[in-house]
Amino acid sequence: MRVQLFATCLVDTFFPETGEATVGLLRHFGVEVLYPQGQTCCGKPADSGGYRHESRKAAEHFISIFEGNDDPIVIPSGSCASMVKNHYPDLFKDDSRMREKAEAIAGRTYELSQFLVNVLKIHEANLSGKGRITYHASCQLTRELGVREEPLLLLQSLKGAELVPLPYADRCCGFGGIFMAKLPEVSMALADEKLDTVLSTGADTVTGCDHGCLMNIADAIRRRGSAVQVKHIAVVLAEGLR
Repeated sequence: MRVQLFATCLVDTFFPETGEATVGLLRHFGVEVLYPQGQTCCGKPADSGGYRHESRKAAEHFISIFEGNDDPIVIPSGSCASMVKNHYPDLFKDDSRMREKAEAIAGRTYELSQFLVNVLKIHEANLSGKGRITYHASCQLTRELGVREEPLLLLQSLKGAELVPLPYADRCCGFGGIFMAKLPEVSMALADEKLDTVLSTGADTVTGCDHGCLMNIADAIRRRGSAVQVKHIAVVLAEGLR
């Protein structure tokens, strides 16, 4: 099996270890991973801000990079995957040619945990883990993509780790894309509220499927002086391969 990896802006710029973990996981389970050159942003920030023209330009570029084959497109981000699957077709609702292309791309796109569970079934592979882990369910992953059980199945399967339920796990962490930049005080208050629930679990590590959320939670942890680690789910799982 072969897949095309869309790394996302945050992974490419700030969290290369998540990209490496994603590739390592996929290769370990027999998947050939291609990284199409020239990929940039999926257009989510522009779309969230109401800049439809700019988001269409980003979508057109994404489609031009990933079209021309039937390989699954794997994305280690619920918000980026949702942008491609749920918003691309609507961006081109008045352009039948581009809408058809967008729908074809959307049909090939998987968020990482979706692909790992529903296609590769690695939750049955007896990977190892350690410590107490709690999971933040990001908004767009949960509400737009409907991905709820897959990350939990993966984390519950780790031998030697304990998955600790997070109270109000699907409540917003305050990142919200450009919301964090436009209303930082509200964003920080929501992140502090999220951290309170994380600390209440006694977990060593908080994980999730979206680096935007994890970055906001990590900032709250830094400001609070907490020792809780923040790791993308790809990194948590890849540690079980060692």
